[in-house]
Amino acid sequence: MSNAQIEIQLIASLVAIACAIPGTFLVLRKMAMISDAISHSILPGIVIGFFITQDLNSPLLILLAAITGIITVVLVEYIQKTGLVKEDTAIGLVFPILFSIGVILIAKNANDVHLDVDAVLLGELAFAPFDRLLIAGVDVGPKSLWVIGSILLITIGLLFAFFKELKISTFDAGLAASLGFSPAIIHYGLMTVSSVTTVGAFDAVGAILVVALMIAPAATAYLLTTNLKRMLMYAICFGVFSAISGYWLAHWLDASIAGSITTMLGFIFLMVYLFAPNKGVIAVLYREKQQRTEVSLLTFLLHLRNHSEEEERHVNHLNEHINWQKVRSKTVLELALKNNMILIENSVVSLTKKGKDFTSQAIDYIITNEDSKIEHMKDDFFLFRG
Repeated sequence: MSNAQIEIQLIASLVAIACAIPGTFLVLRKMAMISDAISHSILPGIVIGFFITQDLNSPLLILLAAITGIITVVLVEYIQKTGLVKEDTAIGLVFPILFSIGVILIAKNANDVHLDVDAVLLGELAFAPFDRLLIAGVDVGPKSLWVIGSILLITIGLLFAFFKELKISTFDAGLAASLGFSPAIIHYGLMTVSSVTTVGAFDAVGAILVVALMIAPAATAYLLTTNLKRMLMYAICFGVFSAISGYWLAHWLDASIAGSITTMLGFIFLMVYLFAPNKGVIAVLYREKQQRTEVSLLTFLLHLRNHSEEEERHVNHLNEHINWQKVRSKTVLELALKNNMILIENSVVSLTKKGKDFTSQAIDYIITNEDSKIEHMKDDFFLFRG
């Protein structure tokens, strides 16, 4: 493996970590699309900064781009607070206008410099190792590595310094205000970090991959845990894994590195979306099936409790009286037997003491309608749970 390959993977990994940290809070605050808005609307700030300094490497570009990102958030929130449109509509109004201003400025005034829309949107990690940083004539590595590394260190420092404030303001802004710190300041600080991270990653990976690295790892982690610290760690791990595996996928396919990384992000999200233990599609479908079975069993046991006539409790007539198909009747009957809720003598079904106790508590639940009570009952009586 060459030095260039190592540097590409290192830059991609650092970008993934730097994006995963603010991305986690954006996802939790239900502001995922604001990252897309910021990644496009900061273009005018970059262009204006270049016009002032005539230097694409000037720190002023990052500063002006961050300010433009904050302006984007302020405009979105101002339009939303009017009550005339929702947040997604406000985002759709603000960022195309600002992005278009940047495109016009490039087209009219920067056609003769390397500041084109394709480079800004798509980026190219393969070229990052060739843009070197020289200090006193000494090559100290790719510029992108130093830029995103510096931003990452600042982001981690801010995370440790304001973790409590970020956590409380994310989940309960009212409590944050009552504790003496402003949720608005924390909010705009988060937007500033998101803007600076986006600008820092522009030259190396482009806006599209920045958005993917901010949202996809955090969204994937959200399906696996409700613990904030664990979610941050999962998001970072998913981002780094996608960055490295995406690079080698691109190497194997001879394809775009950014496209391959984004593909890996999508693939990992799909796998977790399907197979996550609690929130995955398969787990949800299984849980819904289990709940339908539990309701059917409860219905069956209540039917037995409310009817003493033998013809109402005869095995062959249960599907007639409860209006079930034979397969469903057989399934529920076997389940009730497995849980020792019933006895069958001469094809007539009777409740056991356990069955009578359960139905008595079930009637209490129906009267009170307390969900916590029925879940406790299921755990106590149903052998097939867990």
